Amino acid sequence: MARASSTGRSRPAVPRRYVTSIDLELRPGSLPWSAADPDRNPFSWDEAEKARLTALIASMVPADRTAEQGMAGWHFYHSVTELLGARYGRWTCGWHWAVGEGGGGGVVVSWCCVAHSVREPGPTAARIVAALLEWRDWLEELAERFARLAPPPDADAEDRSWYLERAATRLVTLVVDRTGAEDGWYGLCRRVLAWYLSSAGVDSEEDVVRAVDEAIGGRFASWTTPKQTLVDSVGESLAIRVTGERPYRDV
Repeated sequence: MARASSTGRSRPAVPRRYVTSIDLELRPGSLPWSAADPDRNPFSWDEAEKARLTALIASMVPADRTAEQGMAGWHFYHSVTELLGARYGRWTCGWHWAVGEGGGGGVVVSWCCVAHSVREPGPTAARIVAALLEWRDWLEELAERFARLAPPPDADAEDRSWYLERAATRLVTLVVDRTGAEDGWYGLCRRVLAWYLSSAGVDSEEDVVRAVDEAIGGRFASWTTPKQTLVDSVGESLAIRVTGERPYRDV
């Protein structure tokens, strides 16, 4: 079954064989902040490395460019993800997390999907490199925002709750702005909020995922920009679940 993309084109569904065989560690929706944090995962990049990577990826592009009619395109797609992970680190697995990607739409616009993005070797490789750099820029931007939104080390539970609520509402708004609230945008939103909690000192990945899922509670929907009252409610709920305290209000 096909699905609509952000460009209005029909996206062929991912073959079930590949849905079930993708390594969980290379799924961006389950990437922990420890693996995504640019400060802990340096990335050395220059024009020479860009040329090397572009040439390497171009050599991998399948001869059959009607990728939507066969499995060669999907094999190439996953081979590139494995290559990038081995070369630069696990954080790279989000290179293909495109805006409007059903089931968890991301922020990348240089890449659409296998059917529409795999073409001649040169342009295909250039598109993937651009998508990788887009993804890295997004992670670096998030790291900077997390640092600005972090609670002070000496904050008590009530103050910490206020900081977490403020951060959550701002981060949800950021994701909505970047994704246009297209198909599956809340998947990226869940991951960004989980990353923020991890960066703020909530150590357990299981705990951050549970807190985020319970705070959102299925209230976000594809193609729907949440009202500010809903965003505020999610932020407050998340803060309470993490700290046990209701955020204070200025009066």
